[in-house]
Amino acid sequence: MIEQLLIGKRGIGDSEFSFAVYIENQPPMDEYQQLNEVVALKTGEISRIGQVCGNGWRKVFNVYAKLLYALDSNYFNFSSFAPSWQQYRDQYLLQSNSQTALLFSPPELISSSDNNVIHIICGRTYAKKLLNEGQLAAQLLWLNEEFAIDTKQKIIICPYFDYRQLSNIKIDYLASLLRQFRATG
Repeated sequence: MIEQLLIGKRGIGDSEFSFAVYIENQPPMDEYQQLNEVVALKTGEISRIGQVCGNGWRKVFNVYAKLLYALDSNYFNFSSFAPSWQQYRDQYLLQSNSQTALLFSPPELISSSDNNVIHIICGRTYAKKLLNEGQLAAQLLWLNEEFAIDTKQKIIICPYFDYRQLSNIKIDYLASLLRQFRATG
């Protein structure tokens, strides 16, 4: 099953992810421009990307870690690995065995009912581009101007991972949507 999920996937994180975030851009560093697979980060690489690429990438990683840490621990175990979201970000996020990935390629979804991967697409604009280009086959229900969901394929469209677009209140809302995926099957 995992082999099917990885065909054409490009990004950073655990190649056996169960939690995938899709983002249109990638860090403007040579080692991330030519990726043709999912590559695990090593301890310290998130900090290095933030230093080299600036505050925008620090925000992406911070929001990702804050989201994972905000998830209901009855259904997701991410917060059990570290005492704070900052430590989780630095010691586990997007590393081997983290089950997390940040993907720079369009989603390749499996319609099988036993698919347990959660897919989050960052940004309504990116999601609409994927839909318009035929790169996302989803039955989206728009919950409001910023969030959409396809419960069958476990897809959520949310604001871009940035403090202004995905505030703490919106992170909590997103976490509640994700809890539904686990609580219902």
